[in-house]
Amino acid sequence: MSQFFQIHPDNPQQRLIQQAVEILHQGGVIIYPTDCAYALGCHLGDKKAVDRIKQIRRLDDKHNFTLVCDDLSSIGTYAKVDNQQFRLLKAHTPGAYTFILPATTEVPRRLLHPKRRTIGIRVPDNAIVSALLSQLGEPIMSTSLIMPGEELPMTDPYEMRDLLQHQVDLIIDGGYCGMEATSVINMVDDVPEVVREGAGNTEHFK
Repeated sequence: MSQFFQIHPDNPQQRLIQQAVEILHQGGVIIYPTDCAYALGCHLGDKKAVDRIKQIRRLDDKHNFTLVCDDLSSIGTYAKVDNQQFRLLKAHTPGAYTFILPATTEVPRRLLHPKRRTIGIRVPDNAIVSALLSQLGEPIMSTSLIMPGEELPMTDPYEMRDLLQHQVDLIIDGGYCGMEATSVINMVDDVPEVVREGAGNTEHFK
């Protein structure tokens, strides 16, 4: 049975943030709000937790996972970026974007696209996420909470509890945070490519 925390979207309670981070450290799978939709997340290095997320969403090995980061200060640890790419990232973070970039060897192979060795990088504009990441001290391995057969993410934490309370360890109710996935920008090649139109404005990438 999962735990259920109601965390204030603007002033997250530090005690609950600490407990959520402990759950992540112990290999837990959490549902948490972002700036555009709810997401599933786990500790970056935990294979069993990643497998549980794949099972919940019925994902295959070709799925591009995303590293949710607090800011761009540690991006060079996980992704290869040149100066021009970094400037673009800086101009659009935090925000509702996922940037696909070549991964470094710090990223576990099981999280990478098997052929391209890429990883998604995301810096959400959300106080709960920021508090979690600040306490955790490293990215959260993440994917949108879109159930099999559905096109849009789940939005109601109480419905999430009814459906998934036996499959996840924690559900964070951070209020309504939207139901549109991020815009996905592929930055592997010299010219950025809009892979998916979502919540983030993509005009600057065309």
